[in-house]
Amino acid sequence: MKKVDARGLPCPRPVIETKKALKEIGEGSITVIVDRPEASENVQRFAKSQGCKVKVSQKEGIFRIAISKAQPMQVEAKKHDIVIFITGDHLGTGDEKPGRVLMKSFLSTLCDNEPKPAKIILMNSGVKLAAEGSDVLEALLLLEGDGVKIFSCGACLEYYKVKDALKVGKINDMYYTIQSLMSASKVIKI
Repeated sequence: MKKVDARGLPCPRPVIETKKALKEIGEGSITVIVDRPEASENVQRFAKSQGCKVKVSQKEGIFRIAISKAQPMQVEAKKHDIVIFITGDHLGTGDEKPGRVLMKSFLSTLCDNEPKPAKIILMNSGVKLAAEGSDVLEALLLLEGDGVKIFSCGACLEYYKVKDALKVGKINDMYYTIQSLMSASKVIKI
């Protein structure tokens, strides 16, 4: 039986490591070890969403999640015409410091998710995410490598003086942004 020791890993790494382990086995069992109740709940929820059976035991703050997989996961790897519209360089409206951590976590998790969106459109201070020195540049490069088209607003790049520092994606204008948003089956604004 395969073991995944996810103790001390920040959200969403326990779920990502669980997903990787489940992909590696055709059918069978794995045990995931975590040290936070919310990590246990997230791993359980993910495993159940994949059709797996789950049993949990807890001792002295350590959760052992036994996951049984009966058949290979059927995850459709097709890109949908989903557009993620990012209008800021941090996630949420609160303090910027945790917002930057959340944005990094969001984009890193998106790298490991299927299906991928068709496009990510960066506007306003969101264009800084695609510029040199960005904490999320690696995630955006991985997404682009997986076929996700990334676009940054040209006027915004000029306003924030990062046009020459653009490291991932292409420059677009408002017309293209509106076309992309209006023709998408779903738009997720971040």
